[in-house]
Amino acid sequence: MGILVQKFGGSSVSDVDKIKAVAKKIVATKESGYDLVVVVSAMGDTTDHLLEMAKAINGAPSKRELDMLLSVGERISMALLSMAVHAHGHKAISLTGSQCGIITTDSHSNAKIMDVRPFRVQDELEKGHIVIVAGYQGTSYRREVTTLGRGGSDTTAVALAAALGAEACEIYSDVDGVFSADPRVVLNAKQLESLTYEDMLEMARSGAKVLNEDAVAFAQNAGIALYARSTHLPESKGTIVRPDGFDEKAKRAENGMVSGSVSHFNDGLWIEGPRNTLELLGAYTAVFIDIHRDHVSAYLNKENIHDLEALRGRLDASGANVEDLGLVSVVAEAIGGSPSLVEAILLDSEAFHPKAISTSRSRVSVVVDKSSVRELANTLHERFA
Repeated sequence: MGILVQKFGGSSVSDVDKIKAVAKKIVATKESGYDLVVVVSAMGDTTDHLLEMAKAINGAPSKRELDMLLSVGERISMALLSMAVHAHGHKAISLTGSQCGIITTDSHSNAKIMDVRPFRVQDELEKGHIVIVAGYQGTSYRREVTTLGRGGSDTTAVALAAALGAEACEIYSDVDGVFSADPRVVLNAKQLESLTYEDMLEMARSGAKVLNEDAVAFAQNAGIALYARSTHLPESKGTIVRPDGFDEKAKRAENGMVSGSVSHFNDGLWIEGPRNTLELLGAYTAVFIDIHRDHVSAYLNKENIHDLEALRGRLDASGANVEDLGLVSVVAEAIGGSPSLVEAILLDSEAFHPKAISTSRSRVSVVVDKSSVRELANTLHERFA
């Protein structure tokens, strides 16, 4: 067998008992014959707690110092998991992102991976070690510690899988794969067995949190099969993302039915302002930006904004209007190019008094009050998914 990369999210390693359970699982995988690399997130809500402490000390901490602080969470997880593997009688070694050769841009708190030089990882695999890696982090060419933004551990795992020529990359969390909507919000959401990279990219960009957008893009570029699975349901197949993904949505499309998925953000930043507002948004990843002749509008996910109040101040000073609003998106093949389907979404959304509508080739997004997100998501899912 070849190399397999597995990633375990924060909920999977949130306490000592769960770390022991994950160790048992990865030892079983190693014993099945794979050379194994395991990427871990910080335990539970560790990152949020560290961020809260930072802001209690300084309301606007520097992004560099935040990266130094927040990168510690994953290092705690990797060391503890390595110890747990040792307790099973197997050889393991924990490595930071920089030790794995993950080279990033120098954009603190939202860096992008530019290169992976996994020589140390390869050396340790040749020694028979299970390599346990701190996700979410790397180092810039200036030798600064950087972090990759929310969901960055997914990106770490896929980037390593691509650099190592791994057979596959498995992303484990407390969710059993990818669903047609968030099952915590939409009660009749359906699990999707298989998706194309393109579908998963749009879903991730629009708010589906099972897989990180950058991770899916890496998988697509490298042709790596990406599995989303539940840590706690080993018998479940989860969801596979690959070039020829074929799922329930495709079956429905064959029968002449609209087939799509619904993604959402409960609370984001809706921005409308003059054209120079774009200059203020350059360091942030927007869900979408619409450029008009005399103004721009954009929607940002708050989870990736560590300097939220500072950004608000800069936007206010520029004359931009900023509101805290929700977003519900329907993702389906070519839906944005179908006037009849866009009109149907508009009609279904009318009762919720939408602030704005944004469309792309395969997405229609509705900006609404935060209190309307759940009901609108269910309404649109019933019709389009």
